[in-house]
Amino acid sequence: MTDTCIRDCHALVPDASGALTLARNQDILVRGNRIAEIRPTGSPLEPGVTVLEANRMLAMPGLINTHAHVPMVLFRGLAEDVPIERWFNEFIWPLESNLTEADVYWGAMLGLIEMIEGGITTVADHYFHMDQVARAVEEAGTRAHLGQAVFASRGYPALAETAAFAERWKGGAGGRITTCMAPHAPYTCDDGFLRASVGHANRLGIGIHIHAAEEMNQTNASVEKRGLTPIQVLRDTGILSVPTLIAHGCGLLPQDIELLARHRDHVGIAHAPKTYLKLAMGITPIRSLRKAGVAVGLATDGAVSNNTLDIFESLRLMTMMQKHEAMDPEVMPIPEALDIATRGSATALGLKDRIGTLAPGYQADIILVDTRGTHWNPPHNLMAGLVYSARASDVDTVMVDGRVILRERRLLTLDKERVLAEVAGTMERMAQRVPEARIQHYKP
Repeated sequence: MTDTCIRDCHALVPDASGALTLARNQDILVRGNRIAEIRPTGSPLEPGVTVLEANRMLAMPGLINTHAHVPMVLFRGLAEDVPIERWFNEFIWPLESNLTEADVYWGAMLGLIEMIEGGITTVADHYFHMDQVARAVEEAGTRAHLGQAVFASRGYPALAETAAFAERWKGGAGGRITTCMAPHAPYTCDDGFLRASVGHANRLGIGIHIHAAEEMNQTNASVEKRGLTPIQVLRDTGILSVPTLIAHGCGLLPQDIELLARHRDHVGIAHAPKTYLKLAMGITPIRSLRKAGVAVGLATDGAVSNNTLDIFESLRLMTMMQKHEAMDPEVMPIPEALDIATRGSATALGLKDRIGTLAPGYQADIILVDTRGTHWNPPHNLMAGLVYSARASDVDTVMVDGRVILRERRLLTLDKERVLAEVAGTMERMAQRVPEARIQHYKP
């Protein structure tokens, strides 16, 4: 891979104290798949360096989606204006009975295109037929943290298949794929199943991606039935003893946060605010979690509960929801919000030493955001623009692992028209909903 210089950008970088700031008129030098140097524009370049003219666009770390069900784009718009129990039992789990491996592949391709076009370079995906998702990630050129979802009702052979997937794709796509075990949730996986998941994780040297305390009704139901919160169940079954990514945490109690704080070096929370607003799930106690040192990352969840795979939208909603909850406009200032979207998300995935920061030694996952749109002007405060003005369509260039995969809004790795045509051909079949055929029953 040739050396590349991203020339004359405004770069979102940590300052000497570690706080995020904007360094204007910078060159980012990439050698191989890593950032080699960030320096003021104007220094002479060595022969053979490929120059990407940034034209003073804003460079930032590639965005990270810490929790998604990417192929669920196939069901976008099919489960609207219903409470969470009906959402699962009458819509999502019946709809998912339609899925084939080919559907998952094309759904993953469509979701990856949407995320690339929105500047997302890494996704933590938790779904079915994950070999097909891994195949799509490999072709797209993105980075992913993948786990094959499993319910206890599918039995221990299905859990073994999940482990086999994780082993098969660990370090795949030239190191761009990391894997995990993915038991669905404490309310769909009994204690023995969760302990067995931990056993596989320890054997393979990987972590676990799981839904837990998604909303307060789940927490209350768990306490009523077992005398334990879902997070206490994760403790007792050993889940918290391995690297753990928890979605969504709207039902966390103060004692749960104290418990998570004891495991903060390897446990993170994935926060998908649009889903919470749409399904009336409550709000994740982000300020308490961060005060306790627990990593929080941004997520979209699936496109059935969010409708878009847009991290800029999640960033904006998260920031305003935290201000509104506290009734304090000084809560969640811009640098903190951007820290969650970059370094916080990388930390939640256990990748803080590899991605999420523009600095020498980090993987060259970089996006260029075009700030020339009328919604950015006048450009008094570009960091504020990232939080409150930016749109997915502002992303001009995407680089992952030192390779440019989107340039001037043009995809360089995937055939978008082919993907759209393949997905359009499945619409009628994907929309068939037979409640008796649902793959699981929601009853926390």
